[in-house]
Amino acid sequence: MLDGLGIGELPDASLYNDQGSNTLVNMAEKIGGLHLPNLEKLGLGNIQKIKGIEPQLKPLASFGKMSELSKGKDSTSGHWELGGVVVDFDFSYFPNGFPSEITDNFLKYTGLKGFLGNKPASGTEIIKELGEEHIKTGYPIIYTSADSVFQIAAHEEVFGLKKLYEICAITREKVLVEPYLVGRVIARPFIGEVGCFTRTVNRKDYSLSPPKETILDILKNNRYDTIAIGKINDLFNYQGITISAPTKSNKEGCNKIVEFASKEHNSLIFANLVDFDVYYGHRNDTEGFAVALKEFDDSLPLILEQMDSTDCLIITADHGNDPTTPSTDHSREYVPLLFYKKTSEGKNLGIRESFSDVAKTVAEFFNVENSLNGVSFL
Repeated sequence: MLDGLGIGELPDASLYNDQGSNTLVNMAEKIGGLHLPNLEKLGLGNIQKIKGIEPQLKPLASFGKMSELSKGKDSTSGHWELGGVVVDFDFSYFPNGFPSEITDNFLKYTGLKGFLGNKPASGTEIIKELGEEHIKTGYPIIYTSADSVFQIAAHEEVFGLKKLYEICAITREKVLVEPYLVGRVIARPFIGEVGCFTRTVNRKDYSLSPPKETILDILKNNRYDTIAIGKINDLFNYQGITISAPTKSNKEGCNKIVEFASKEHNSLIFANLVDFDVYYGHRNDTEGFAVALKEFDDSLPLILEQMDSTDCLIITADHGNDPTTPSTDHSREYVPLLFYKKTSEGKNLGIRESFSDVAKTVAEFFNVENSLNGVSFL
């Protein structure tokens, strides 16, 4: 799951002010072409014309793109839909900051004397703006974005990482209760001195639990191992997961995929590679996004080497995050779909109606009864 790697605006993109977004294509155009030979061989260039990525007469993987049925463009709804659950309700969003009912309860339950921020903001910009005041007052910085998130930024050494995690857990459990449906509370620790603050890799997400069984629950209940690498653990609130493998970078995530693929059998490995989204999409860093994609492409042969004729590999995304647009938020896009099996020829899977086709395909592969959304392409 290549976090944020969209491939063109969805028909309803205008509802989200995302007209013209196309993470892959726009990025390729801006830098003069992408060089991703391994993804090219699988058939990435067969999905849509991408500068630098040639379509293949005989792609190694089947290819297509998927539309999102869930509302929004958040990681939570995107992952849940990949897991077979379409989100048919609206999360709570806060374009004008959090209402007093939430902020009053935030202070009440955490025991804090104050907070800073309380507005939609870029995470890197708000610590530049309020980091010095945070250090002077000891008040955490709270902010949101176009997504359904309550983000809390604090200095690891001044405020303390443990304390930051504690107030995030309290906010998740006691503050953001009905009628508010907030997808994630996110701990955003940073370090450094005034004028030189940097966010750390100790981010932690506190998600809502999926409203229904996902493919992870179904496989776990059928005694299959479900191995969650990276942010998967947080986004499913650890529900349906038998083996948890947190990571702090795409490189570590790829290493974990190779490690588990080499030793596990009859298992689902579900990995999120988040660097594309966090470090490049949200920061409008087109060149950095392209470099990270090349690094993933370089790691692909190591992953494919672990596969035998009984294995399948799906490569996709959860939403877009076009680094070439003025917005620093996620974008409402189709996501690419590559499906690789050593013994199968690549076919055109077309435009899928829902991300849930992934979960339905996994369910058919493991031959488990289910009532998940989606249509299998196995």
